Amino acid sequence: MSSDVTRRGPQRGRPRSERARKAILEAASELLLARGLSAVSMDAVAERAGVSKATIYRWWPTKETLALDALYTEWAAARPHPRDTGSLRGDLLSMLRPWARLAGSRPYGRVVAALLTEAQTDPVFAAEYRQRFVEPRREQAREIFRRAIERGEIPADTEVEVALDLLYGPLYHRLLHGHAAAQRPVRPRGHRHGLDGVRRDGSDAH
Repeated sequence: MSSDVTRRGPQRGRPRSERARKAILEAASELLLARGLSAVSMDAVAERAGVSKATIYRWWPTKETLALDALYTEWAAARPHPRDTGSLRGDLLSMLRPWARLAGSRPYGRVVAALLTEAQTDPVFAAEYRQRFVEPRREQAREIFRRAIERGEIPADTEVEVALDLLYGPLYHRLLHGHAAAQRPVRPRGHRHGLDGVRRDGSDAH
């Protein structure tokens, strides 16, 4: 895998057809969810999108980078700007619920699992995965915790990164293992212990 190409994501050196790009991403997403990454080929994506395979390779050097872009594009729609509800718990739930509903609505777990497998063997792809897929969502949550600290709702020395792991951990655990619905952990009762663990007094936020 070309490290320079992968690090920058889809190439934009020449004018690109947004219509073709959208068709490719939609075709890739449909095939990934229907068959899984291992069963998807660039030929199949090209056929479904109505473009040449060369067009796909011009923008995405591997099917893994295409899959990452397709997943990023779909999930970006469920990444609303953090809303200030006046409480840490309310802010986090308003951010997590749309994403959890989307993540649990289709078989995204096997796509994410395949991307994680690739990330374990390719450090460059791993960096791209974290930069585009992991960090944007964590940064939104960091902003929510910063507001909570400014309100005096939680201590200034709260270990925010650990708190983020506690919040997202149950979602990814259910998404990847499939033993329970991904939506379930974002209900207020499901997050109570994790949120109380980082609050100053352990009381409920309303």
